[in-house]
Amino acid sequence: HTFMSAQQSYHMTARALSSLTLEDVNTAARQLCSHVMSIKDGEVPVDGPIIAVACLPKGYSKGDAAYCDEESLVQAIYEACQLEVEPEKDVVVPFTLVPEDKLALAMEKNPPAWLGGKFSDGTPDTSPNTITRPFTLRRLSNGIRIGVAYNPHESQRGHLRLVAPGGRDAEKRLGFKKGSMAIGARTMQEGGAFGPWTREQVELFCVDHLLMVEINCSEESITVDFTFPTTNVGNVGFGDDLQLGITGTESVMQIVREIIGGFVWEQDALGRSKSSFRATHESLLKNLENLSTEKVMEAMTSNDDRFLSIDVPSVEDITLEDAKSAVMSQMYPSNLEISISGDFDVPQVLEMVYKYIGTIPADTNKEYMKEERKESEGAPIGRVPALPAPGKFIELELPDSDPRAVAYVAGSAPNAWGYLSDGSTVAEKILEMDNRASDYDKQRRRHPLFAHVALLLLSEIANRRLFSNVRERKQLTYDANFSFTGFERLLGGWFLVTVTASKENAQKALDACKETLHSLRKTQPITPDNVESARRVVLNRHEFQLRTTQYWTERMSGLQEESIPLKGPLSFTDFQAVAEAITSRDLQLTLETLGLEDNQLYTAIGQTVQTASESDDSEEKLVRQAPVIGMRRGGALTG
Repeated sequence: HTFMSAQQSYHMTARALSSLTLEDVNTAARQLCSHVMSIKDGEVPVDGPIIAVACLPKGYSKGDAAYCDEESLVQAIYEACQLEVEPEKDVVVPFTLVPEDKLALAMEKNPPAWLGGKFSDGTPDTSPNTITRPFTLRRLSNGIRIGVAYNPHESQRGHLRLVAPGGRDAEKRLGFKKGSMAIGARTMQEGGAFGPWTREQVELFCVDHLLMVEINCSEESITVDFTFPTTNVGNVGFGDDLQLGITGTESVMQIVREIIGGFVWEQDALGRSKSSFRATHESLLKNLENLSTEKVMEAMTSNDDRFLSIDVPSVEDITLEDAKSAVMSQMYPSNLEISISGDFDVPQVLEMVYKYIGTIPADTNKEYMKEERKESEGAPIGRVPALPAPGKFIELELPDSDPRAVAYVAGSAPNAWGYLSDGSTVAEKILEMDNRASDYDKQRRRHPLFAHVALLLLSEIANRRLFSNVRERKQLTYDANFSFTGFERLLGGWFLVTVTASKENAQKALDACKETLHSLRKTQPITPDNVESARRVVLNRHEFQLRTTQYWTERMSGLQEESIPLKGPLSFTDFQAVAEAITSRDLQLTLETLGLEDNQLYTAIGQTVQTASESDDSEEKLVRQAPVIGMRRGGALTG
């Protein structure tokens, strides 16, 4: 081995690449594929053995199409290698997705303009022509909200988040088929054809420009996340012949523009999307944790489709037009918000946004817009359903040879910004409960960020108490976790305590979790030391995550959305001050806004049951995890 500095390695790699010819590449490819090519009649045999491994469903016998043994596997490989291989047509990778002449025409036809940022948390409107710190927040004349922030911690990297509020809540609110929004979002992820460009061309464009794209649909929004380099990429040639490509930032702007106004929906992409959701639902039925949370959600929401997984019949019922209509109904400019953070020059990025995003017509996708259904028609209006009273205890058994159990305690809670399902807020509830509050207490609790930070601190304290009581003192589990659903736009939410244990200790662990929550309210209330420890963890986590561009875009998303009235610039600039001001009394009162009474709790124990014979090969094993990346959710509680 020769050890080189990074600079030396770069120069040697550049020299090697500049000297390579097409013939060299084809020769290397032929050598790499020799183990396959050698099987064809007339080819030179390869030295050494060729190993082939086949995996097939169990339960098939000889004669079935899916049956495979050594003889049939070898024969299938041999026959496949006799087929003539046709060379694939070369795919021309575009240098740019939006040519200059097309952009110039758009600038002339739809001249963009900057408008000031508007906020609902009390922050004054911002100027349309001023760059501010820590972020610049504006709106375009077509209605799209824009947030841009410089973050040097991830060198030459950037992150962009496009948010379209709606999600699965909009499926019901607008009368779309169950699952159409989620399947449509996944279809966009599986597709990628824009205007004159095919999916293969767009995929190779993203590869050349080092772009990563992820499209997701939650209960309340569709999000499109991009990670990209902020430098020139897609360069051609080396040394004196180098021709610089466009920057990764400009590449992302072009793709965002095309997603909003030029996306081509493809039937094969829908097929891949459906396949993913079928696999996800089928694996959920064999996964102890996901199936248990699904049963809890069914009971808590009275089978509200928005918060449950999409079953196979519903998946099969979605057509390409259903998926397209659902997603594009959310992609009108005045509904969108774009947040960008990275190691770049802010004025340059704003100029790109102005050209590529500002020239999107304000009436784009208006043909897909639908009127909201009235509440009398059974459609929810942006809130979680009220919990049926009293609470329930749910038992679930799943066959498996590995004995284990999982227990849950769940109940009602505010959303991430302190709104309860009835529309009231944490601050209002606390002010009603605390007759002895001083003027300073009232002022602190009315801060838009108060409930958000209070819930973060409360979650940290509850987790510490569970760890101390259930794991350390009673030694009933190795893992106990407290979390909130954290909806931002939907009113209300839930808390969930998850505890894994042996089958023998599952009920004891469940009782210990309930005991811990009750003691937090009554016998062992929150102390100043608890608050100080939690505050230190929350602030340190916030400070650490500020070093990532993704966290910046997540925090900026929603700052200009009317659907999240308490989230504005103050939620960013005042985070530390609010966290340091909150007291144990504040948190004790916040705890009372959760549904912690015995008759309000929903509890569950899911456990495996031993099969008749552990050596019985016909018994299906428990699936540990859904096999589809990014789709492991077993409902709203495990998002």
